[in-house]
Amino acid sequence: MALLHEAEFWVAVAFVIAIAYLIRKARPTVLKLLDDRAARIKADLDEAARLRNEAQRTLIEFQQKRRDALSEAEQITAKAREEAERVAQQAERDLAASLERRQKQAVEKIALAETKAVAEVRNQAVDVAMAAVRRILADDLTAARKSTLIDAAIDDLSKRLN
Repeated sequence: MALLHEAEFWVAVAFVIAIAYLIRKARPTVLKLLDDRAARIKADLDEAARLRNEAQRTLIEFQQKRRDALSEAEQITAKAREEAERVAQQAERDLAASLERRQKQAVEKIALAETKAVAEVRNQAVDVAMAAVRRILADDLTAARKSTLIDAAIDDLSKRLN
């Protein structure tokens, strides 16, 4: 019982009572603060989970769009290759047709030039032959023979024209 007369004992009892009183009065406030903080943390976690799910959906969408874009790019590339091959084949056909046309034109030009050359040679030969015949006729024929040949040529001409 000597303990009851000591000041330290009563200070300890007062301290315990003060702490108990503070705990009793501050406990609801502290619990409310802790509950509010827990609710904020839970809301932050829920928001983080929602954002994570949204990010995953967005990632999946972008991956799908990327796959679609790659597929579309491959299709475009394939179509471009096909178009390039088609254009190359068409150009090759056009070139072959052009070469064939030019070859035909060259052959036609050569034939035309040959025909002209033959005609010129014939004309020259006819001119030379006619000049030779004139000279021979002028030198060798008498006037009576000339008129007989002219009459015969006129008669023959009328027969040929009818």
